[in-house]
Amino acid sequence: MKIGVPKEIKPQENRIGLTPDSVKVLISNGHQVLVENNSGFEAGFYNDQYKSVGAKIIDKAEDIFNDADIIVKVKEPLSNEVNMIKENQIVFTYLHLAAAKELTEGLIKSKSVCIAYETVTDNTGRLPLLAPMSAVAGRMSIQAGAHSLEKNQKGRGLLLGGAPGVDPANVVILGGGVVGENAALIATGMKANVHIVDKSVERLEQLQKIFGDKIIPQHSDKIDLEKLVSDCDLLIGGVLIPGAEAPKLVTKDMIKKMKRGSVIVDVAIDQGGCVETSKPTTHANPTYIVDDVVHYCVANMPGGVPRTSTLALNKATIPFLSRLANDGYKKALLEDHNFLAGLNVHRGNVTHKAVADSFGHKFVTPQEAIS
Repeated sequence: MKIGVPKEIKPQENRIGLTPDSVKVLISNGHQVLVENNSGFEAGFYNDQYKSVGAKIIDKAEDIFNDADIIVKVKEPLSNEVNMIKENQIVFTYLHLAAAKELTEGLIKSKSVCIAYETVTDNTGRLPLLAPMSAVAGRMSIQAGAHSLEKNQKGRGLLLGGAPGVDPANVVILGGGVVGENAALIATGMKANVHIVDKSVERLEQLQKIFGDKIIPQHSDKIDLEKLVSDCDLLIGGVLIPGAEAPKLVTKDMIKKMKRGSVIVDVAIDQGGCVETSKPTTHANPTYIVDDVVHYCVANMPGGVPRTSTLALNKATIPFLSRLANDGYKKALLEDHNFLAGLNVHRGNVTHKAVADSFGHKFVTPQEAIS
């Protein structure tokens, strides 16, 4: 098969879909790989490295979309990319469709085969292709939040870990999944007071075993969320419902009661955000203020550390991509129900229930769509 890797065109998105090592794996299996000129440059992967393992460097994205059987990206296709996607072409990338009506409609119209990294599962119900970027985003959320708390960033003027004789900042993490755990790892390392809110008692017990008395676990059904939010200095939104739009847990009224200069980092923004006042921002202009509260809502946070992120993502994706290329998508998906869970759109049909429900489309099961 021909596998195409176009340059990411989302603002300040410097990751790339495949590393040279991943390209080498695919070419060793008899496939051709087309890489857009200098698409890996900002992540530290250069044309010569791709050419040395057998990739062909292509000057224009249009030529890649025209020629490739599989398009491998990192972020969701933007409108001009959607217009280049061909019927029956396989698109393998993050999609986050439940919060993206226009993109969903465009992919339906294209009659392509769209497999979303973020809804592929494993036998434990976890999300193995989302987890690497969730880990990066979780760790970055505390770095971003700590920076945003500085006075010159319009924050409260707090050092996250305090100082000798001075109390540390209060951090509230909504969601105890991969984002929450990794946010807690950095926040506890910086000696902040860390509260983790989750609806699963079992998960909170796991986190208590990991972090001991460095965190305060809070069950979502047994807390006054409004008070917890109003008392915090840094709020991390790490809530996830796989494939669906994030629930709005923090309301406008709660924001009004937060302290002046406190900070929200809404990691869930690529699924619509879990804070009512959240809206997507970019690395170039990452923050805005609502009711004296700093909001950091960069929708592609891991794009700020593109080399780390690309390497981490490829370790997870290359086994799945190899199966797609080696076996064809029908065999690869039908033989693995976890991989099949990644199929969101298939030749004009919506094959992920949460996406179908979000926009009132008929849901067609992946098995039915492919068969």
